[in-house]
Amino acid sequence: MSVRVGISPIAWQNDDLPDITSEFTMEQALKEAREIGYTGVERGQRMPQDTESLRVYLDRYQLALCGGWCSGNLLVNDIETEKAAIKQQVEQFIALGAPCIVYAECSNTVQGQLGTPVNNRPRLSSDEIKSYGRKLSEIAKWTTDLGMPLAYHHHMGSIIEAEAEVDALMDGSSEQVTLCFDSGHLLFGGGDVMATLNRWANRVHHVHFKDIRPDIVADVRENDRSFLDAVIAGAFTVPGDGCIDFQAIANVLKGMNYEGWIVVEAEQDPAKAPPFEYSKMGYEHILNVCDRAGLPVSQ
Repeated sequence: MSVRVGISPIAWQNDDLPDITSEFTMEQALKEAREIGYTGVERGQRMPQDTESLRVYLDRYQLALCGGWCSGNLLVNDIETEKAAIKQQVEQFIALGAPCIVYAECSNTVQGQLGTPVNNRPRLSSDEIKSYGRKLSEIAKWTTDLGMPLAYHHHMGSIIEAEAEVDALMDGSSEQVTLCFDSGHLLFGGGDVMATLNRWANRVHHVHFKDIRPDIVADVRENDRSFLDAVIAGAFTVPGDGCIDFQAIANVLKGMNYEGWIVVEAEQDPAKAPPFEYSKMGYEHILNVCDRAGLPVSQ
């Protein structure tokens, strides 16, 4: 049993706030990620779009495709329309051997709206989330039958942000709807990181190691700032630079025989947090906690 460690290129190439990372290229992101020791990257919007070009691009840097964001619109789409919308990504990820698509509902999220407080995000009742989960189960069955697991990403500014919403989605969906467990988003959303991980260990298929700076998160909440304001201010950071106990998380991953990817996803202003320096810090912290947990890392 071993895990693999990957990274999202978002620290070098922020898709939501491209201006703050304009001095960096995707090529630099991949080159430096591999130099640090990461063996995979999640898909970035400014990578080649067609499958074979993307394969060549990743091979150049000896990196695997370890997942990638999938913008879902299932609240407004019927099942067949949603299948058609994500079919190309599903097929591409199958062809490139990715572990999953990282799916999140984006039809009414406020995460990309600079002027909208994250506190004003859309909310559904528990029953509405469970109804959504039944639709999502159909999509997950379809992707899984094709050979591509669906891992749902609970995310700030969206309908699945708080711990209770994660619970309702997992309760209301089939086991083919797996979980992309993101420590930073869960804690930012007011959730209990360890309780949620333990509760849904059997559904966790993909893991994001994301830390937070609690004083900045508190300011964002108290002063009605947006999700993008939070990113710019430095609410997120790499493992070991914030307040989350990643040793405890690694210990649970070991106990549940987790064999997937651990992915660093920590978007920050590179003027305040140089991507290479912070990504290296995060990587070394992961190796340290995994070693202490007895969780081997494939190099």
